[in-house]
Order: sequence, then structure tokens, then C-alpha cells
Amino acid sequence: MTLRIERCSEAHSTTIRLIGRMQAQHLAELEMQIRESGSKVALDLEEVDLVDVEVVRFLGMCETQGVTLLNCSPYIRDWIGKERLEKQENNDG
Repeated sequence: MTLRIERCSEAHSTTIRLIGRMQAQHLAELEMQIRESGSKVALDLEEVDLVDVEVVRFLGMCETQGVTLLNCSPYIRDWIGKERLEKQENNDG
């Protein structure tokens, strides 16, 4: 299975629901969806089965830019935290 992207816009917010396996090759499309969605964006990760390291870094970057991550699995959440810590250590050292 590949990645399916569903966008649901309401008054002043947009939720982008991601379904399936998310890999680096999907990031350009997702970036475009986020840009076109306005200022208040949430990514619903409930049905994401698998991610790669580039996706984890991208999700961490999105979060620092104000994008909300909904239903993020514990393993992805932990991985985002580890990537942030590693980046911080590389910048400090």
C-alpha cells in the first residue's frame, strides 16, 4: 500500500489525513497540501502504518512550524524526539 492523502477543510482550519505508508517520495505532495491549506493545519497520522527517517524529520519540522500532529503513534512520537535531540546535539557540538 502506498500513501493516501485526504484533506478536510473547515472554517479556519484544515486536517490532512494520511493513510498508509509514508516515505520521502511523498513529502513534496504533502508540503504542497500543507501550503495550500492556510494557517491552521493538522496532520492526522492515525492510519499511518510505516514511515522513514526523512518523514520523521519532516514531521518534526512541521510541528516546530505550528502544524499539529494528531493521533501520532508512540513509536513515531519517540522517533521525532530522538531526531530532534540528535539535531540539537549536532548543532551544539
